This record gives sequence, structure tokens and C-alpha cells, in this order.
Amino acid sequence: MKRNLILNLIWSLLFSVYSFVVCAQQEDLSMQNEDYYKQFQELENGELRTFFFFNTPNRYNQVSPYDWLDTVKVYLNSSEKTKDTASIRNYQLIQSQIYYDLGNYQKSLAISKSMYGNLDELDMELKKTILDLLDDNYAKLQMFSNQIEVRRIKRELGLTENIAFYDIYASLGQYRKAMRDYMTEEKKELKDDDYYGQAIYNNTIGEYLRLDKSAPTALSYFKKSEGLIQVFLSDVTNQRTDKEITDGKILKAIIIGNIGKCHLQLKEYEKAIPYLEESRDIIKTFNKSKFSSDFIENTLALADCYLKLDNFAKATDYLSDDMTPVKTENILKRNRIYADFYYKTGDFKNATFYLKRNIKIRDSIDAQASNIINQQLTSVVAQDLENSRKMMEMQKAELEESRKDIKARDDKISLVFVSLIFTLIGFAGLVYAYLKSIKNQRLIAEQKFIIENALVEKDSLLKEIHHRVKNNLQMVSSLLSLQTKNTTSKAAIEALEEGKSRVKAMALIHQKLYQNDDLSVIEMQGYIESLINSIQSVYKKGGHNINIAIDAEGVELDIDRAIPFGLILNELVSNSFKYAFPHDDSNGKIYIHLRKMVGKEGFFEYTDNGIGLPDDSEERAKSSMGFRLMSRLANQLQTTLNTDKTTDGVRFWFNFK
Repeated sequence: MKRNLILNLIWSLLFSVYSFVVCAQQEDLSMQNEDYYKQFQELENGELRTFFFFNTPNRYNQVSPYDWLDTVKVYLNSSEKTKDTASIRNYQLIQSQIYYDLGNYQKSLAISKSMYGNLDELDMELKKTILDLLDDNYAKLQMFSNQIEVRRIKRELGLTENIAFYDIYASLGQYRKAMRDYMTEEKKELKDDDYYGQAIYNNTIGEYLRLDKSAPTALSYFKKSEGLIQVFLSDVTNQRTDKEITDGKILKAIIIGNIGKCHLQLKEYEKAIPYLEESRDIIKTFNKSKFSSDFIENTLALADCYLKLDNFAKATDYLSDDMTPVKTENILKRNRIYADFYYKTGDFKNATFYLKRNIKIRDSIDAQASNIINQQLTSVVAQDLENSRKMMEMQKAELEESRKDIKARDDKISLVFVSLIFTLIGFAGLVYAYLKSIKNQRLIAEQKFIIENALVEKDSLLKEIHHRVKNNLQMVSSLLSLQTKNTTSKAAIEALEEGKSRVKAMALIHQKLYQNDDLSVIEMQGYIESLINSIQSVYKKGGHNINIAIDAEGVELDIDRAIPFGLILNELVSNSFKYAFPHDDSNGKIYIHLRKMVGKEGFFEYTDNGIGLPDDSEERAKSSMGFRLMSRLANQLQTTLNTDKTTDGVRFWFNFK
């Protein structure tokens, strides 16, 4: 009980600290966003205020767009009284953008159209902003012919290189056509390091596939897009502006919402809910007070998910959220969800009411929609064909111009060619000398080819020789094994086994040589490891529990040094296996160290922690074949084998050239 009380106190303290930090951060953010509105008011003229307004993200976080609109109207009235035409245009532009942000596209369009009449008097930046507003408003109001005209003007002004129609085709339900055109137009402009553009590209393709009822394929594009925008937002190598970060966050919210809508389309309601809720939260934070069709669609999708999961309380929470759908399909979707909700809760009267409302909307749409869509589609296709024709004419004109340039160049080349003929005659002698030089170079190349082939043949022969020597040594080893089986003397068997081990050590040298690309040296780390494995196979009852550490990485020896070194190591390891651990080898350790020292000298060290050498080891060494063999092998390496008796085991070492 006392422990629980302490834990509760700790959690309460942590929660208080966290709440204080969050409140402080929110207060700082509120002050910063409040400053946007004040900074806007403190600026001197309409031009500065326009620049500030269009380059300020999250401007509506603390002050609603309606407050901004009221303030701009005051400035506009003041400018009209003073007949300041430049400020009037700037404040009208801000007004148009605010109405667009509020979803009042008709009002926004009316203002931007009034400014469009004086387009020639404006600088290029204002022209672009007005034309972009007209383009966006026409798209929302599905006035596609006007939208195409605006895009034509953009191209003529040099604001865009080509007129694209994919978004219009998508609005008319031609999603596959839209996707093909989009991929053709946009992919060629994207750079590999443009993560934001790549994210938009993959999200747009995914959206077209989702609308075309291809949710599984769309989901793969959305996942890729999510990864790209995450890379964009977490890229610390590039300094991002507040506007870039806000745009990135909003795009992330749209992508996550699309993933949720895909799961909804696949009837994976529980998977869809977290994505849709996260998307709503991000949009609410970074697109505050702006009208967002994505926010409405995600809200309706959440209501639909909870309704399918029979969570009526949650469904009604989202249905009663403060939202006003503008798109007809969103209005129909909301009515359909209401009808499903009332049907499931047994309120058939209200269910019928919403179904009838949808029927009325569909009847009013169906009466004219088919003809309107066909007319709009015909208009778009005609404009598309006209645009393609103009593009072809431009390309044809460019080709004709190129042809004329090529012809002019050909004429110049002809003149140059005639002069070159006379020049080349003068250099005939030089050409002859050059051809003779080429012939000599060819002879040298042929001789080099013969020499290289001879070297390859030599390497092949050497490998074959080493292979045969290895096979012959293995044959000797096999004969010794047969002799061991036919011998009853224990001493003879031990002598034969030792001989077989030494033969294997030499055979292993030749095996490593013919397996190497370089026949002149042997990589000792791998050789020692193979030699240890070979010795362990001879002494099957011992040596397998000993911890053997080999430190010979990067050391290479030629065959003249590798063979005596291998035989010495064979004797040392065999002796350790046989004598160093007579009782228990579970704690046995062997350390083999081979290194190239300064001045290209080699250093070898072998230690074990066994019982060590006996007191009369020096006298025994004189009569022991193994010690005499190691001494002679050390002489071949032009060195002397040194022995150190330690308190725990034995150490052998020598330096060699």
C-alpha cells in the first residue's frame, strides 16, 4: 500500500512537470503566432503586408481568418479613399486568398477576376499569384474551360513551359488517363534528391489509383511517399524555412490520411483509424482555420470506420464535428453515413430522410451531370489536342530551324573540307610516319599479348604442379594411415600419426597456393586456421575444448618460409594437444601470434596455459625428434627457436626475415 502511494506521488510529480513544459511551449507558440498578426499590422504599406501574408505559415493559428479579413477590409477602404491603386491591388489579393482559405471559392474568384483585367500593369510576381488563385478557384468550381485558358496565359507569360491537363481529367473521373499524363509530365522534371517533390509525385499516383478502386497498388505508392516526406522533414543537412516545414507537415498529413482511406476501402477498419486520426490532428495543427477538403474526408472516413465497427458513440462524435462539406461527393457520403447510422440504431424515419436527401441530390445532378461532364470532357480533349498541335508546330519550327542551322554548318564544313584536302597532302609524310608507328605499336601489342598468355599458362602449370604435389602428399598421408591400421605397436602408431600430420601440413601449403590467385605468397590467417582443423582431426579425443586464438590477419609468406613455419606450428600444436592438458582441456588456451614488424621482419609467438615443460626438457630436447625438427626448421628461417618457461604453460617465439 505504501509502495503504491509513493508510485502515485512520483507519477503525479512527473505529470505536473510535463504539463508545465507543454503549457510553456504552447504559450510560446501562441505568443509567436499572435506576433504574426501584430507584425502584419505594424508593417508600413500594402506591398510589405502582402509579401508577409503569403510567406507566413500558420497565420491563422491564434487569429481567425475572419479577423484577418476585417483588418484587411479596413486597410482596403483606407487605400480606396487615398486612391492608392498599388495598395488596393495588394489588399484585394490578400482578400481573395483568405476567402479561398475559408472555402468561399465564388467570392475569391470574383475578387481575383476583377484584378485579372489589369494584368498587364502588374509585375510578374503579382501576375503569377493572381493566375494561381484563378487556376485554383476554377479547379474547385469545376470550371475547366476557364482553367485551361488561365494555364494557356501562364505559358505565354513564361510562368510554365507546358499546359498540363491530368488534374482536370481526374476531376472528370478519368483517373487512369490522368495518371498516365501525370507520370509523363512530372517524372522528367523530378530530381533524385528532391524528396518533397518525389513524395508529391508518389502520393498523386497513389491517389489516382485509390480513386480508381485499386487500393492495394495505391497503398504501396502511399507508403513510399510517406518514407520520402519523412526523409524531407528529418533532413538536418538542409536548413528548412517555416513555410517548407509547414508544407511538409501538411503533405505528410494528406499522405497518412490517404493510407487510412485505402485501409477503409479494403475494409480494414481498425488499421485505418490511427492513420485517419493522426492525419486530422496534423491538419488541425498546421492548417488551422483554413478550409480543408482532406480534413472533411478523413472525418467522414473515421465516422464510417467506427460505424462499421458498431461504435456508435465515436461515429456520432465525428459526424457531429464542426464541418461543412463543399464537394458534392462529400455531402453524399455524409448523408449516406447518417442513413447507415440511423438504420443500425433503429431510427428508420431519419434513415429514410437522409436517403431521400441523397436521392434528391443525385436526381438534380443526374439531370444535367452527364451532358455537362461530356461537354467539359469534350472541351478538355479539344484543348488537349490543340495544345498538342501547338506543341508539335513549335517542335516542327524548332526542327526546321535546326535543319537550316545544320545546312549552314554543312556549307561551312564543305569549304573547310576542300581546304583540308590540300592541307592533308602536305602532311602525307607525317601520316606515313604515323602509320609506321602504329605498325610498331601493333607488333609490341602482339608481343605483349604472347607474353601475357605465356604468364597465364605458367600460372596454370604452377597451379597444376602444386595440385599434383598436394595430391601426392595426400597419397603419402593415406599410405601412412593404412600402415597405422596394420601396426600394433603404440610407439609406431604415434610415429606414423606424427608423420601423417607433418605431411598434411605440407600438403595444405600446396593446396593454399593453387587456390590463390597469387602463387607467390600464402595468406597465413586462413592457412593456420585450416592447419588447426587438420591437426584436430588427427587428435580426435583431445584439443576440441581448447580455446585457440589466432592473430595473423594480413600476414603473407612465400613458400620457402611457409613450409618450415607450418611444420613448426604443426609440432607445437600437436605437442599441446598431446601433453599440455593431460587431465582436462576445458580451460585450455592456445595463442598464436604472427606479425610483420618494422623493417619487414617477422615475429612469431606461440603460448599455451598447459602444465608446461618438464625440468629436464633441455636434455629431452636433444633426443626428441620433434624438438630437433623444429630447430632445423628454424635454421631454414635463419633464426633460432626460443623457449620461455612460465608459471602457467610455455612460450615459444622467434624473429625471422
